Amino acid sequence: MDTSQLKRHSKFLSLVLRHKPEVLSLQLDPQGWISVDTLLQAMQQNGRHLQRNDLETIVAENNKQRFMFSEDGQMIRARQGHSIKVDLGYETAVPPQTLYHGTATRFVDSIWKQGLIKGNRHHVHLSADLATARQVGGRHGKPYIFTVRSEEMAQAGFAFFVTGNGVWLVEHVPTDYLVGE
Repeated sequence: MDTSQLKRHSKFLSLVLRHKPEVLSLQLDPQGWISVDTLLQAMQQNGRHLQRNDLETIVAENNKQRFMFSEDGQMIRARQGHSIKVDLGYETAVPPQTLYHGTATRFVDSIWKQGLIKGNRHHVHLSADLATARQVGGRHGKPYIFTVRSEEMAQAGFAFFVTGNGVWLVEHVPTDYLVGE
């Protein structure tokens, strides 16, 4: 399968595993898992021909490591970014002194008014490195980077979580903890 086909399948998997499993008439378990066989069969029935080895390639080579297999390789889920109700089971973690959030410049005024909000997702996504934040911010226009004073937030009682692919999660970042470019 060529790179463009794998990318299309990866985007479709993001839709199904993070936002709309009903597109394939699927129901994820409470932690967001679905059987790999069930997923592949549902995709096949909907005209999306994806083999197990192609799915393994997508999981292994996705530059953001959005997906993960269960330890036994029989189940799959998205690591974060869900707009549907799931309990990912992440435990609280102590964040570094600062984290970063990349966004497009057109959202900056709104963020300065209300802070970083999760919107329809479970958490605000933060990065430990500036390069990743800049890449994320550039997806939808000219990037703007906020520095988040995460250590201060944690000391004030905000709960942080970190995913297996290094994305930091928090419910909300008030403007008091933001520093602009």
